[in-house]
Amino acid sequence: MKTNSSESQVVEALAALAQSQRLRAFRALVVAGAEGLTPSALAAMLGLAPSALSFHLKALSHAGLVSAKASGRNLIYRAEFA
Repeated sequence: MKTNSSESQVVEALAALAQSQRLRAFRALVVAGAEGLTPSALAAMLGLAPSALSFHLKALSHAGLVSAKASGRNLIYRAEFA
């Protein structure tokens, strides 16, 4: 049985959120709303090392749960609500 594309996306998103650090990061970005957060602000909020946060943000981004946009010298991460 072949799974459809939307089921695969849901499974990937749930798998990304099944790790506690990623879930905390995603929740913080949801609360931040459209303003989003810089990686340094998010790392400070969560008490994570920047390298660890980068790893988790990459997984969330790959799953389509967050996006990053350059703003001057910073990246701003936002939760993808769609």
